[in-house]
Amino acid sequence: MISVSLQGQMKGVSQWLEFARAADNAGFDTLYVADHPGTTAAPFVSLSAAAAVTENIRLGTCVLNVGRWEPFTLASEIATLDVLSGGRSLLGLGAGHTPAEWSMVGLEIPRPVDRVARLVEVVGAVRKLLSGERVSMSGAYIKLTDALLSEPCPIQRPIPLMIGGNGPRLLTFAAENADIVGITGLAKLLADGHSHEVDWRTESLNRTFDLIKSTSAARERDVSIEALVQHVEFTEDPEKIADKIEKLIPGATAQDLLTSPFMWIGTPSAIVQQLRDFEQRWGISRYVVREDSTSRAVEIVRELRSER
Repeated sequence: MISVSLQGQMKGVSQWLEFARAADNAGFDTLYVADHPGTTAAPFVSLSAAAAVTENIRLGTCVLNVGRWEPFTLASEIATLDVLSGGRSLLGLGAGHTPAEWSMVGLEIPRPVDRVARLVEVVGAVRKLLSGERVSMSGAYIKLTDALLSEPCPIQRPIPLMIGGNGPRLLTFAAENADIVGITGLAKLLADGHSHEVDWRTESLNRTFDLIKSTSAARERDVSIEALVQHVEFTEDPEKIADKIEKLIPGATAQDLLTSPFMWIGTPSAIVQQLRDFEQRWGISRYVVREDSTSRAVEIVRELRSER
């Protein structure tokens, strides 16, 4: 079954609460918030506010930069959200990729291999803490001594874990440990220190999804795959729109835009059929749509529901 989630950002109290209510009522699976200090609101505060005005929608992070979080604090935050939401939290983690999130606090961004290695240690520590274990560890990046999260006690045991990112090492770890593997198809970081080129070629996507499926199958794990949608546009002429957008997406061709899961271009019914095809071909069953495409995403959710 295909599900659609929203990624939103708090810009004001009334707007955010209304957005959360509308997402809940529209049948979206999860309301996600990002984690970019200085440019986005604090994720757990935002999600806790949303918890008070929603009933069914899951509330998650997409994704936390674990390079700037300590596991004890992180475990306490997600456990609190789980209690406040009545067991609707979802923990989304990533290795971090924005240099400014380190440089603004006087640090250098670690090498990719170190960011992924820290993610591995944080995931292990947080999971133990959320299970109620007393944790002592001295890793390369994380140190805990007799750490115990006795309160609050999360309702979900375990809280669903999503790990998002790129690269074979991170995706292998995600397929072995997460409930959801989040995919963006991002490639080289651009000069602005935040944006990326993309690699949405079919052969690259085949390798990515084959790695996830083969790794999870070897561990006899049932893993969901989630794609982050960058743009949604309804049109009777998708080729014309793809030609127009192509120059705005570094690294992508118009054909890539029409054949990847990260862009939805076409009529609502055609897009839904493409999502069905992606599910059969690559195993993608979850999608995240950005806030600026909410109204169009609502129509896709309706189309998906009408086919059930």
